[in-house]
Amino acid sequence: MNAPIVEAIRARTPARLLVGTAGPAYRTATQLELRRDHAAARDAVHAELDHDLLAPLKLLEVRTRASCKAEFLLRPDLGRRLNDTAVATIRAECPSEPDLQVLVGDGLSATAVAAQVPILLPLLLGAAVGRGLQVGRPFAVRYCRVGVLNHVGEILNPTVAVLLIGERPGLATAESLSAYMAYRPRAGRTDAQRNLISNIHARGLGHDEAARRILDLVETMMRMKLSGVDVKETLGAMTLPPASGAV
Repeated sequence: MNAPIVEAIRARTPARLLVGTAGPAYRTATQLELRRDHAAARDAVHAELDHDLLAPLKLLEVRTRASCKAEFLLRPDLGRRLNDTAVATIRAECPSEPDLQVLVGDGLSATAVAAQVPILLPLLLGAAVGRGLQVGRPFAVRYCRVGVLNHVGEILNPTVAVLLIGERPGLATAESLSAYMAYRPRAGRTDAQRNLISNIHARGLGHDEAARRILDLVETMMRMKLSGVDVKETLGAMTLPPASGAV
C-alpha cells in the first residue's frame, strides 16, 4: 500500500491499523508500544484522585463507602453510595434543588480526571450560567462509580445531575473522560435512564464541543422531563480533527 496513504490513515486514529508484522508477531516497535500503553492503563486504574488538582477548582472532596482503592476495585457497590460524612458535608455546603448539579468522580481513571477536568469543568460551568441555569456547587467524589448519581439525586434533588468520571482505560488512551447525565436521579435508576457522552480526550471529543453537547442534553432533559433511552442527541455535521502528516 502507498506509504503516505498508510500514514494518513494511521494519523486519524489511535487504533493500531496497518502496523505490519515480523513473521506471525508484531514488530518490535509495536510490541513496545502495546506494553507502554498497557502499563499506562494499569497505572490509571490504580491512581488516586489528586487533591492538589482539586484545590484550584474549588471542589469539595467527599468519599463513597469504599475505604480504599483496593476495596473500591473489588466492591463496585460501595462506590455507588456516599459515606455518612460525605452526605453531611454535601447537605451543609451544597444548595439543594439546583437546575444542574455537576460532580467529578475518579472512576477507573483518575488520570483522565487530571487531564480533562481542569479545562472542561470551568467551560461547562461558565456556559451553564450563560444559558441561565441555576448551578449547584460542584464537588469531587473519591472512589466513585456511576451509580452515585442516584444517591446525589436523593440528597440534593437537582433537576439534572452530571457526573464527569474517568473511563475504564484501554490501549488507545488512559485519559478518556465520560459525562453521565440523569434527570432527577433516584434509587433504583439504571443506565437505561441515563445519557452518556464519552471519549472526551485529546484525540477524541474536544472540551468546547463536550461542554456544548452536555448542556444541549441537559436542556433537552429539562424540557422533556426525562432522561435515558428516550432522549436523543441532535448532532450537526461531524468534522474530523486535523491530523499532522495527513495528505
